[in-house]
Amino acid sequence: MTKISFQKFNMGWIRPTSLVCLALGMVWFPAMGQSRDPGYVTVQPSAVTPQLEAYGQVEPIAVLPVSAAQAGVVAGLKVLPGMHVQAGQDLAHLNGPEITALLLQSQADVRSAQAQLSASQKSLAIQRQQLAAHLSTRQAVHQAESVVAQAQTSFENAQSRLKAVRQMMTLSAPASATVLTVNATDGELVSVGQPILTLQTANRLWLKATYYGADLAAIRVGMAGMFTSSNESSKPIPVRVSAVFGSLTAGGGESIALVPTTRQSRWVNGEFGTVTLQSPQRRLVAVPTRALILDRGKWWVMVHTSSGNHPQAVVPGPARGWQTFLERGLNPGAEVVVENAYLLFHQGISQSYQPPDQ
Repeated sequence: MTKISFQKFNMGWIRPTSLVCLALGMVWFPAMGQSRDPGYVTVQPSAVTPQLEAYGQVEPIAVLPVSAAQAGVVAGLKVLPGMHVQAGQDLAHLNGPEITALLLQSQADVRSAQAQLSASQKSLAIQRQQLAAHLSTRQAVHQAESVVAQAQTSFENAQSRLKAVRQMMTLSAPASATVLTVNATDGELVSVGQPILTLQTANRLWLKATYYGADLAAIRVGMAGMFTSSNESSKPIPVRVSAVFGSLTAGGGESIALVPTTRQSRWVNGEFGTVTLQSPQRRLVAVPTRALILDRGKWWVMVHTSSGNHPQAVVPGPARGWQTFLERGLNPGAEVVVENAYLLFHQGISQSYQPPDQ
């Protein structure tokens, strides 16, 4: 076995060894500035359906307040937020001296109108008997009929007022809904028009999303899309744009409203997730994503021509896989550098850079 002995190095024979190592390094490790010839791709237009994405949340289209039509004291209020109520269901009652006095007055008006109607009907019957016996005239009969008609109208009006008072004493659900808020308690004295409950009617929810930038111009009423809830157990819901509000939010975006396209779709108030809209199909030039260069807030590609490589400003659009579609800046048929494009774009920096003294 050959033994290798280690001896102290001296400046006399270290140089040949260094030269050999340097030569080996030049063989196996090429310099960083050297590279193979860059590759080019001839770009062509391709059909693409851009997708516009934003975050959205389910909200009520409108809430339904149940207010006191007359001043009174709340009684029998048993519902709680989150409870489901049916149309016509009694929710609470109003008592108190004011509404009780109004009820008594309405009942007295009905009795008085009924008495007047009975008296006028008896008078008409007498006039008709006397006309048959030639003891009265047709004009007197017509006058008695007119009095009966007026008394009948007064009686019906009094009955309607009594019915309205009784309805005011009972707070009922105007439609099937869910209780959102309860604004009063049993025994509380409320004034005219004061909200007692706030309801959210069934099937009156929509999805609101906010889009920004160039996406705003592409959104139209009727556009189809998909709502993917943040709840992983929920299935995506097909939706369509039902309204574009046309006013910018504080953050510079524009709100849109969407509704489900199928009746079987159900969502919950407050649910949020991602809204994806399908824009109309377009033909755009596609380039490999690695050919894009970001410099000082702008995007560029290196275009290969007969006179050399030149930077060209572009505006990226939607992406699909490893391809990025360009909104503008590049014509079909152009050759784009895809190999070492970033280095070629910044080669001027290396030419002006001077390494420090060694």
